[in-house]
Amino acid sequence: MMDIRERTIETDRGRVAYLEAGAGWPVILIHAFPLAAAMWRPQLERVPAGSWLIAPDLRGFGRSPLSARGTSAVTIDDYAADVGALMDALEIESATIGGLSMGGYVTLAMHRQSPERFTGMLLADTKSEADTPQGREGRVHAREILAAGGPRAVADEMLPKLLAGIAREDTPDAPAQVRAIIEGNSPDAMDAAIGALMDRPDATPGLAAILCATFVVVGEHDGITPLADAESMQHAIERSTLTVIPRAGHLSSIDQPAAFSKALDDFVRSHL
Repeated sequence: MMDIRERTIETDRGRVAYLEAGAGWPVILIHAFPLAAAMWRPQLERVPAGSWLIAPDLRGFGRSPLSARGTSAVTIDDYAADVGALMDALEIESATIGGLSMGGYVTLAMHRQSPERFTGMLLADTKSEADTPQGREGRVHAREILAAGGPRAVADEMLPKLLAGIAREDTPDAPAQVRAIIEGNSPDAMDAAIGALMDRPDATPGLAAILCATFVVVGEHDGITPLADAESMQHAIERSTLTVIPRAGHLSSIDQPAAFSKALDDFVRSHL
């Protein structure tokens, strides 16, 4: 197992906590909602040779503060700028950058802001479109659940949608691990993120401008951002490949960590 290091650093946009492992070419992994950097521990334990994996806690999640930047309001572009500021603080000019679900939205926002910082891109279990009216109604419902029952109630509601039941034979500890990460987050940070998700722009028009090698990944049983969403992105991005992780749901990196890590390893090695 690779040694995982817990770090914090002051950036131009406030203090950011992150996990890191390995050494070499930087690979930045951005977590899903409503999780934190700890969701990437299975990948941090399997760092590709010659790579430096960095997993930040987005503002308010994990060990990163929400209020240090002076406001609880947040947008997907804010999260993207925060990760860019982390790269600056770590003196990283460019990297392979990617994320899962909300992390994918942040990745696409980072590319809109600074495409020159990308040597490669990972888009896992995510999509480029903005929320539909039905999707926004779902966010409102999530806010109501959060207000009424806190992170525990959100975990109760979301866990069956995040993880594939079929994968329990392979990763029986995954539900408890995901629940612990969700329940460790603050309600204010989760509420702010729901607002950011509701208001994010449609990133589809910018897909054709992605010129770096891009790795699109989706769990076979992802019911939140299914295969059709992954295929749409892959078709729109010229230098992209698509991998389906068997027996995995929306959190494919947790449902099938070995298969996900192997696929990521292959992509990173081919683009070092």
